[in-house]
Amino acid sequence: MKWVLALATAALLVLTVPRFDYSWLAPVALTPLLIAVHLETRGRLRFLQGWLAGALYWFAVCYWIQGVLEREGGLGSAGSWAALGLFAAAKGLHMAFFALGVGWLTGKWYTLPAIAALWTGLERTHGPLGFTWFLLGNAGIDMGVPMRLAPLVGVYGLSFSFAMMGAGVALALLKRPRREAAWLLALPLLYLLPPVPTGARGSQQAVYVQPNVPVETEWTPEQREAINRRLESLSLSAGIRSGDPAARLIIWPETPAPLYYFEDPGLKARVATISRLAQSYVVAGVVGRTADGQPANSAVIVGPAGDPLDRYDKIRLVPFGEFVPPLFGFVNKITAEAGDFAPGRRVVVFQTGERKTGVFICYEAVFPDLVRQFVASGAEVLVNISNDGYFGRTAAREQHLKIARMRAAENRRWILRATNDGITATIDPSGRLTHAIEPYIATSVRTQFNYENRLTPYARYGDWFAWGCLMFGAGVAAFHHRGRMRFQFGSTRLRISASSSRLR
Repeated sequence: MKWVLALATAALLVLTVPRFDYSWLAPVALTPLLIAVHLETRGRLRFLQGWLAGALYWFAVCYWIQGVLEREGGLGSAGSWAALGLFAAAKGLHMAFFALGVGWLTGKWYTLPAIAALWTGLERTHGPLGFTWFLLGNAGIDMGVPMRLAPLVGVYGLSFSFAMMGAGVALALLKRPRREAAWLLALPLLYLLPPVPTGARGSQQAVYVQPNVPVETEWTPEQREAINRRLESLSLSAGIRSGDPAARLIIWPETPAPLYYFEDPGLKARVATISRLAQSYVVAGVVGRTADGQPANSAVIVGPAGDPLDRYDKIRLVPFGEFVPPLFGFVNKITAEAGDFAPGRRVVVFQTGERKTGVFICYEAVFPDLVRQFVASGAEVLVNISNDGYFGRTAAREQHLKIARMRAAENRRWILRATNDGITATIDPSGRLTHAIEPYIATSVRTQFNYENRLTPYARYGDWFAWGCLMFGAGVAAFHHRGRMRFQFGSTRLRISASSSRLR
């Protein structure tokens, strides 16, 4: 039954994620595993139960990785499934350590917040330890009351609330003393926080260019010229329209096309023509070069006069997609570049006239602390350029969009999200969609947004809450484990002493 309960938590967590999207299960998703851990007295089995739940969750949610590695990574069917299994096994260790630690926290008056803190703190370690994706708190993007925490402490505040609710339900089902669940009385205090702002209509205009470039395209000189013409045509068709004001931004997505803007005079001339005719700033996903000649996944901004103004190089690269981690050289790379992409070293905010624009690229949307640095550095609107074509027609597109929506709510900024083939969308400062383009078509459209300049507490102070949760949850668990070990060692010594006395 304990193993079944661990499997139940894996299933409930998966059901909170798109495309199932049963987000109302998030507050009870951890409950079965917590009951199993309470009933299990052996630490190694608690660890294995948590590992099983975690591995199955990551395998099911990130199933799309297999298709990416098979189609674009060249691993083949067997190799890609094996790689996905290894990935899930490694990611499952986070939940394994959670289950192990929870076993040392049960039965205390502070069990409830300690469990929630341990879960939240371990969530914060996903990114630094190699890969992060859909966190528990992301399920709450459409929940008005929990979302009041987003601009204060980020998505981790929602994860903490859901984990504490799940632990409270577990304590009730286990018929623990009511005082242990009294911490749940603090949750209604969320109603005292400022409510999520109502939707607002933007007064500024931007143009999305969605070129719908197949990721499997063989990039001959003719194909490169064709995509350059397509990008130019789509940009001008929506960027210059009789009776419409000039768009502040024309946004090209990250694409599978190797757009060497700085090395291709023809492409450079096309972008200059677009920006001058439309009198707009053009943001384009391109391949840049570092000072020592390494390729970089970059975004360039071109001013209305046709001159490049600045460039941002992607800081957080996709493992196996844009670089191969050490010890994994046998895995083929998805990118067409001969060498690994070099990571960027600095957050860049583009000066667009009197306004400031922050551009982050694709997978960087999953890093709350990185996105907030653009806002803390002055960005009044955020642009997310992405190529979700590598996901195929999987749920990863909806997952990625939902994650990006949380970044808007945390920072109270509009996000203009331009993708190669969908989901291209406009997200308001509350995390709501105000505009979305039909995927899998080549098109360009106008959208509305506003500039915002107030800093949320999360944008200003970052992840102090999540790191504090890790210190508290892991620290308390380690303290009680150490005390238990001392007690067990002392009891063993006493038994040995008593036995020796009887022998004498």
